[in-house]
Amino acid sequence: MDLVPALQEPLQQPLKSVLGPATAKVMAEHLGLHTVGDLLHHYPRRYEERGQLTHLADLPMDEHVTVVAMVADARLHTFASARAPRGKGQRLEVTITDGSGRLQLVFFGNGVHKPHKELLPGTRAMFAGKVSVFNRRLQLAHPAYELLRGDDPSESVETWAGALIPLYPATAKLESWKIGKAVQTVLPTAQDAVDPLPPALREGRGLVTLPEALLKIHRPQTKADIEDARSRLKWDEAFVLQVALARRRHADAQLPAVARRPKPDGLLTAFDDRLPFTLTEGQQKVSKEIFDDLATEHPMHRLLQGEVGSGKTMVALRAMLATVDAGGQAAMLAPTEVLAQQHHRSVVEMMGELAEGGMLGGSEHATKVVLLTGSMGTAARRQAMLDLATGEAGIVIGTHALIEDKVQFHDLGLVVVDEQHRFGVEQRDALRGKGKQPPHLLVMTATPIPRTVAMTVFGDLETSVLDQLPAGRSPIASHVVPAADKPHFLARAWERVREEVESGHQAYVVCPRIGDDIDQADAKKSNKQKSPEDEAERRPPLAVLDVAAQLAKGPLKGLAVEVLHGRMHPDDKDAVMRRFAAGDTDVLVATTVIEVGVNVPNATAMVVMDADRFGVSQLHQLRGRVGRGSAPGLCLLVTEMPEASPARQRLGAVASTTDGFELSRIDLEQRREGDVLGQAQSGARSSLRVLAVIEDEDVIAEAREEAARLVAEDPDLTSLPGLRTALEALLDEEREGYLEKG
Repeated sequence: MDLVPALQEPLQQPLKSVLGPATAKVMAEHLGLHTVGDLLHHYPRRYEERGQLTHLADLPMDEHVTVVAMVADARLHTFASARAPRGKGQRLEVTITDGSGRLQLVFFGNGVHKPHKELLPGTRAMFAGKVSVFNRRLQLAHPAYELLRGDDPSESVETWAGALIPLYPATAKLESWKIGKAVQTVLPTAQDAVDPLPPALREGRGLVTLPEALLKIHRPQTKADIEDARSRLKWDEAFVLQVALARRRHADAQLPAVARRPKPDGLLTAFDDRLPFTLTEGQQKVSKEIFDDLATEHPMHRLLQGEVGSGKTMVALRAMLATVDAGGQAAMLAPTEVLAQQHHRSVVEMMGELAEGGMLGGSEHATKVVLLTGSMGTAARRQAMLDLATGEAGIVIGTHALIEDKVQFHDLGLVVVDEQHRFGVEQRDALRGKGKQPPHLLVMTATPIPRTVAMTVFGDLETSVLDQLPAGRSPIASHVVPAADKPHFLARAWERVREEVESGHQAYVVCPRIGDDIDQADAKKSNKQKSPEDEAERRPPLAVLDVAAQLAKGPLKGLAVEVLHGRMHPDDKDAVMRRFAAGDTDVLVATTVIEVGVNVPNATAMVVMDADRFGVSQLHQLRGRVGRGSAPGLCLLVTEMPEASPARQRLGAVASTTDGFELSRIDLEQRREGDVLGQAQSGARSSLRVLAVIEDEDVIAEAREEAARLVAEDPDLTSLPGLRTALEALLDEEREGYLEKG
């Protein structure tokens, strides 16, 4: 879509032209700030009142901190040192206080002279450094500091003591006050900031102008100033993002697509007739939404999210069959070979003779269902590609191998993407480009997504939710097993696994890593970076190969134990899964390769080792692999973390509910917004700085409505060049691609 030119934005000028090349280089390298606008949108993390000292008792270990405190005591010690001139070294020890806690600062050698003169008792200053422990006391060694003086001699003590000091997200190379000084330099430019909000929207909600908001967030006189600024800047972030998504939806609605209406008494009817059960109300409702979309002449863009085991695959398969009925082909894209093979097996099983198109014994309505993965032999691969090009195969299930240029479709009508967050944008685009016209798109996720995240991350997709479990699904009991506090609980866990196997069932044991030499090196590296919450955190994570060997020799001796992990040859992985599905294996010790899509109804127990190393949503996903049949499921979360630790509380939350939407909220509250917005996928910093996707649900919902209304009236934003400027800043090419979602 063509847009009117953006207004020339004064905030686009590079920082080096204002601050000089050296400062600009440090800002770019350490904080990713390149322009005046980047710096003005680098908001303070919190504010200190000059007269109110920091709680030193709450400082985190091994982190770079900035504190505002008062010098209580300063002592210069002289000691014998062979390295120092004249054989005498100097050490300055300064104690700072907030009235309840104390922190020691230490300076050595030539670094003592300036602080010895400046850090006198009663002096207030900002100090920045890394918190460490020496002689069982917290200390900062050689901290950087900035004295806090009233800049204006005429200023009264009361005014000075009440002023708010902004503390910025900083790094060891760039202290908060240096950022503050740089902000002070560019702050006058804020007066020329181009306002992206339509005046009527801003005035109707009583929001301050953008220049005023920037001034108030960086230099607040009162706490009310900070609130005014944050309210306004939240709206900017929500609204610009929602306009980008609304424009994407509008553009998609203009694209042509072939309407795919299933034939009466065709393949879909034949499939429904052979189902041994009735679809749930939820499945019927969601199927209707999908069929209505497929019947239109512009591409469907729908997100199907549902609880673990809610029957999403059945809904997706019926959509694929409807597409084949209407003369098109359907492709399902899975993130791993294990999952692609699993989907292929279960689809062929569900369809029976309807999957035997062109074969003797195949039904008159039948089509061919082919698998296409990177590790297939040349002959099988060539045959699968021929079936797709001729239209012989109505359904293909595969991994990213489907995207390769060589793969041609006869008439691609529907793309189903499973666990979409695992695919890059280019991969989804490449598959969409294989249709004669843009194919319909159905995105599935088993990770329940809070409404606000769906509106931000998946805001260009219509959303369908499956929250009903099919009849016959059994409840899953979950328990935390505190291996460090109560080792006999772990022994009992293995007894429970044995009991399940003796009752004719099977079990999974999940470990965080594989255990070969390669990932031992990874584990050492990641361990160094961890903050030691507890001695337990220092242990290398448990490994599949080690645990499987110990179990086979020890508590599960005599049972058929096998391993499954991502570095195995695809044929070996498939063989292991087939044996497990057939009931030949009692216990499968695996990595998270089993996290999604693996469906063995006879598996009733799962033990997750080092469960504290997994995220909330991931544990919920893993747990969904059991309780898929008529027998109740059991999930045991083993941890060595102490009871009071956040990790144990997180596990307690998972054990207390099987409501994925509730757990997704907990998960989101514990993670940074950037993770949620997929910054790992887009490579860009999160565009959200003050908007919190959980707390600010109202702002996001209102912004979505306003954006939809605005784009419907003026898709090219002709009347709002300021909004265009903000969109350009948000949508660098990478992020625009990310927002396309498909």
